[in-house]
Amino acid sequence: MASKSSKPTNNSHGQWRKIYTLSLILILSISSYFLGLRQQPSGAAECTTTIQTKNKNTTITAAAAPVKYFPACGVEYSEYTPCEDTQRSLKFTRNRLIYRERHCPEKEEVLKCRIPPPPGYRNPFVWPHSRDLAWYVNVPHKDLTVEKAVQNWIRYEGDTFRFPGGGTMFPDGADAYIDHIGKLINLKDGSIRTAIDTGCGVGSWGAYLLSRDIVTMSFAPRDTHEAQVQFALERGVPALIGILASKRLPYPSSAFDMAHCSRCLIPWSQYDGIFLIEVDRVLRPGGYWILSGPPINWKKHWKGWERTKEDLKAEQTAIERVAKSLCWTKLVEDGDIAIWQKPINHFNCKANRKIAKNPPFCDAQDPDTAWYTEMQACLTHLPEVSSSKEIAGGKLARWPERLNAIPQRISRGNVKGVTQETFIHDSELWKKRLSYYRTINNQLGQPGRYRNFLDMNAFLGGFAAALVDDPVWVMNVVPVNVKVNTLGVIYDRGLIGTYQDWCEAMSTYPRTYDFIHADSVFSLYENRCEMEDILLEMDRILRPEGSVIFRENIDILAKIKTITDKLNWSSQIVHGEDGPNHNEKLLFAVKNYWTAPALSDQQGSKAT
Repeated sequence: MASKSSKPTNNSHGQWRKIYTLSLILILSISSYFLGLRQQPSGAAECTTTIQTKNKNTTITAAAAPVKYFPACGVEYSEYTPCEDTQRSLKFTRNRLIYRERHCPEKEEVLKCRIPPPPGYRNPFVWPHSRDLAWYVNVPHKDLTVEKAVQNWIRYEGDTFRFPGGGTMFPDGADAYIDHIGKLINLKDGSIRTAIDTGCGVGSWGAYLLSRDIVTMSFAPRDTHEAQVQFALERGVPALIGILASKRLPYPSSAFDMAHCSRCLIPWSQYDGIFLIEVDRVLRPGGYWILSGPPINWKKHWKGWERTKEDLKAEQTAIERVAKSLCWTKLVEDGDIAIWQKPINHFNCKANRKIAKNPPFCDAQDPDTAWYTEMQACLTHLPEVSSSKEIAGGKLARWPERLNAIPQRISRGNVKGVTQETFIHDSELWKKRLSYYRTINNQLGQPGRYRNFLDMNAFLGGFAAALVDDPVWVMNVVPVNVKVNTLGVIYDRGLIGTYQDWCEAMSTYPRTYDFIHADSVFSLYENRCEMEDILLEMDRILRPEGSVIFRENIDILAKIKTITDKLNWSSQIVHGEDGPNHNEKLLFAVKNYWTAPALSDQQGSKAT
């Protein structure tokens, strides 16, 4: 949205005054618009912003028409995920499901158009209602309502989907299933905060854990169960597209307190147990692995699973063997659920390794390196301890104290250049900055206005920590290009995140996030890749009427604004919280509402 200044030539003084007044009204209205970051109604049909004001007896209405420098992609791209494109994946081997991993387009293949929302796209339901409801037009896929009809994953009801909370292995609902787990391990004392769900379905396990103050990284591949992760995100549940195949999961070591697989059909005992070894890498000392579904309780389910007793018994025996080789302890098998616990240290495990060396301990390596890093069939070292009762790396504070306690990796000196003082200063800084953000964007203080947040350069997770009392979740990204890897610190705090190279697309569906925070992202990637490609990716993963905060120096922000204007975003550069004398400024932006035309509209246009 922009206004052009005019200089009168032979106009009368009265005409000039009218022009001046109109320009001033437009400028003030634009400022007012962004100070509140006012959005259009979800049913808006076109990308216009209407300004109305009264001057004496005259009502002035001005509409800002969309500026289309980047054309819209075709409606067939409405769910385009560049690095998980199904056609490109067919070029790669099916061995170990490598073809379902990230395979990004070459530079000349990158689209230079805006991914369209589907016709009739609507703003998602407000959390917590979104946990149970989603608009059909936003994710128009009914396959799961048929394929999983008896398992209560999802139901189609008129113009909405309803998520009853069921799952293949929890027919009584996720709450009852989690209550069952809660009788076997303690889910209430704050010792378990971060979880990972492999093969998450529509994310119901993670959705229902949120009420227990446990935040889950849910992931599943883009496969024949169309839109699993997309449904989870539409519900307001943290999720990414991902798979256990040949590369490490994009998370640091010792990140999760609990890992879960409910009929995720991962061949845990194959390939020298490498997938379970990867779970061991990302589990904290003392963390839990929960398995339900084949082969657990095979004596009851073998007929329904259409497998022989001998086959299922052999599979469970093989899994038990791999778990034991990792020095895990099987805590319990109760009905359909089995739970193992990772040791709190490797004190006794190392002693046993003098005899049993399969898998071996890994050679010197960085266990937190996990971006296109090959999995290894070796056991990740835990920090050294002096006794079998000492927790490797130190004992974590329980949630919620864990959020602001000095993270383990900082107190151990594992993060180069980051001290306890750095951490404390960063935490206070982001409380101050978020408070200022709320004064500029008053919708940040409206519960339910935003749900899915992305911090593109999270550092120590200070932005997410400052939002912890809001009904939101934040995907904290640590770019692989930064000098210091801080993602482990973020997990130490009880937050979640992932690695990402912003010269590539993110492993998520279009319209994932309601709010994106980009602090120094473009100065980090200057001369590494094209600014417009990063902004097009942001446009892809941002919902219509979603908001963005950029924080950069004024020169970079000016370049960003030039491109966001071409993306048909409404934006404004403002001073930061430290006032006009600082070169670092903020750009507040809103992605205007638009959708792909309905098929009938396209046909009518062609006929015309």
